[in-house]
Order: sequence, then structure tokens, then C-alpha cells
Amino acid sequence: MDRTQQSPKVTLFSVLATLLVLTVNGQSGCDTHRFENNLAFTACSPLQALGSFLHWTYNEANGTVSIAFRHPGTSSSSWISWGLNPSGTLMSGTQALVAFTNSSGQFQAYTSPVNSYTTQLQRGSLSFGVSRVSATLVNGEATIFATLELPTNLITANQLWQVGPVVNGVPAGHQTTGDNMRSMGRVDFRTGQATAGGGGSGDRLTKRNTHGILNAVSWGVLMPLGAMMARYMKVFADPTWFYLHIAFQVSGYAIGVAGWATGIKLGNDSPGTSYSTHRNLGIALFTFATLQVFALLLRPKPDHKYRTYWNVYHHTVGYTTIVLSIVNIFKGFDILDPADKWRWAYIGILIFLGACVLILEPLTWFIVLRRKNRGGNTVAAPTSNKYSNGVNGTTTTGPHHQEA
Repeated sequence: MDRTQQSPKVTLFSVLATLLVLTVNGQSGCDTHRFENNLAFTACSPLQALGSFLHWTYNEANGTVSIAFRHPGTSSSSWISWGLNPSGTLMSGTQALVAFTNSSGQFQAYTSPVNSYTTQLQRGSLSFGVSRVSATLVNGEATIFATLELPTNLITANQLWQVGPVVNGVPAGHQTTGDNMRSMGRVDFRTGQATAGGGGSGDRLTKRNTHGILNAVSWGVLMPLGAMMARYMKVFADPTWFYLHIAFQVSGYAIGVAGWATGIKLGNDSPGTSYSTHRNLGIALFTFATLQVFALLLRPKPDHKYRTYWNVYHHTVGYTTIVLSIVNIFKGFDILDPADKWRWAYIGILIFLGACVLILEPLTWFIVLRRKNRGGNTVAAPTSNKYSNGVNGTTTTGPHHQEA
């Protein structure tokens, strides 16, 4: 056979070989994994978070499940854990298997019932029988082996898995962002199926996303826009600026209240899970915004002797609220850990608003100073209607002028 005839066959063989390699690589994390001592399992599932895998064999005759929980990328200073929660989808109540390198340098495994959110994963008996508990750490891949004696109500159950650091020979708290907050699901040992989420986790994720979107739009976009209306629109559109200012601030506050309420609901649905800085900033924001709303009801008349003090209070609390809101939105990004595009989208909005400020601030001063020099910043009107509009020291008169 000449070289011309061999070429198509060589090409076909190369393509098939490439597809085979790609297929094997795609399955190497689960189906093609080989355990030592020819140990094999009938089912395997790549878990949807933390890059972990669960292998198991269900023996229906005696109701036992042999499992192997694998987590690549484990160091000697970290712990791994996998367990079932008979009563819910959260950490508390989980019947866990734990493994880490002890002070003697041995990678040990044991059982640990999780009864509180401040647990250090102490040893203890589980609510169901467990035997043949062991663990290995080979080339950075940790595996926990065990045989579970499960009652019928746990053949399909909520599973949770986690990784964290070891500090002074004791398992320390894991991270509370990203994959560490998504490491839960549902497993059916009988059918060999494992699914993401479990017992309402999808609903919680929806609420978390809703909470984030509402607060980003309200505190992070509408409130700054409302402040910009009051700061820069006065010299261009009076009294239209006032109504735009009120529209942005009131709508931002209304949406912010909805976002704040979803945050309260999430906190009530997740006892023991606390983001203290994010929560405290949220409480401060809601308090300041509410004070601003009530302050409008107590606003002195323009010529009142206390109006200057009210203006200082109104501006100080308003700008403080905006600064805190931006900080807290980025705290929320750290907690939700969304795709990078969302964080960069909000950064883009802030850059746009900042650019508008850099342009409008000197332009506003230029217009104000020019009007002052020309003496055209006042219009004859009854004295009772004359008052400062609070922008760069200008004074405007007229029966329709109002101040935020």
C-alpha cells in the first residue's frame, strides 16, 4: 500500500485517538479512576462544588452502602469531610466522616456528628452504623472510605461535603463564600443518582441572588443617581431636579427595603450562618436611609434658622449611606461569589458614574461662577420665596424652587 493510500487511514486513526483521549480525560475524574487493591464501586458522581467526587456501592440485601469520598488538591494542613443530613440541608445535623493529618503525621479518618455551627468536628458516634472507616492521602488526593448501615429513609438523602484548614492540630472553620457554600446536594444510593442542591437549596440560591440584585440596584445605583440629580441638575433644570431627586431616592429606598427584607429572610432560614460585617453594614444602611425619609417630613422651611443644620445633616447622612452601600455591595459579591462578569459590570457602572462626576463638577462650578459674575443668579421675587439651593453657594429665587 503506497503512502497516498495510508494517509487517510493515518488521519482517521489520529482523529479517533484524539477523541478517545478527550473522552478519557473528561471522565478521568470519576468513571476511570482506579483505586488501590483493585477496589471498585458501582456508581460514581462528580460533585458540583469543590472539585470532589463520591463513589459508592449499594447492597440492597443488607441495606449498606460502601462509599469513597475523594477530594483532589488536599494538603497536610487541611481537612475534608463528607456526610448525610437526615433532617435538613444545612450543616447542623449532618452525620459526617472527617479526615485530616494529625500531629503524628498520620492521615486519619473518624466519624463526627455536627450538632452546632461552632463545631471543631470532634469524634463521636453517628445516628446510623458506620464501619471500615479509613482514609488515604496520596499525591495530594485525599479519600475517605467507609461502609454505612443506612435505614430506609436515608437511601435517598441530603449530602454535604466540605474542606477547610487545620490550625494547631484541630479542624478550623471553612470559608463561607463560593463553592464552600454550594457544597450540598441530594444522593440516591439505590438509583445511583446524585443531584445538585437539595431540600430547598435552589430556592435559597434564588433568594440570595434576588437579595443581591435588589440591593445593588437600589443602594448601589439609584441612590447615587439621586444624589447626582440634586448636586448637578439644579443649574440646568430647576425645579425638575427636585422631582428627579425624589423619584430616584424614593424608588431606591423602596427597592432597598425589599432587598433588606430578603436578607432578613435568608438569615432566618440559615441559622448559624453569619456574615457579621455584611449584616451590620446592611442594618446601618437601612437605618440611615429610613432617617433620611423621616427627615424629609421634618424639613424646616428655607428661611428657618435651623435649615442650615438640616442641610448639613441631610448631606452628611446621604453621602455616608452611598459610601457604605458601595462597600457593602462588594461584601455581598464576596459572599455570593457570582461570575466575574457581574462584579465587573458593577465596577463599570461606578466608573461611568465617577466619570460623570468628574465632568459635571467643574462644569457646574463654571456655570455658577459665571452667573455670579454676571449677576444673573437671582430673579426678583417675594422675599419669603428666596432661599439657598445648596449647590456651590448659589442662590436662586422663585416660587417653584425647592431643596432636597
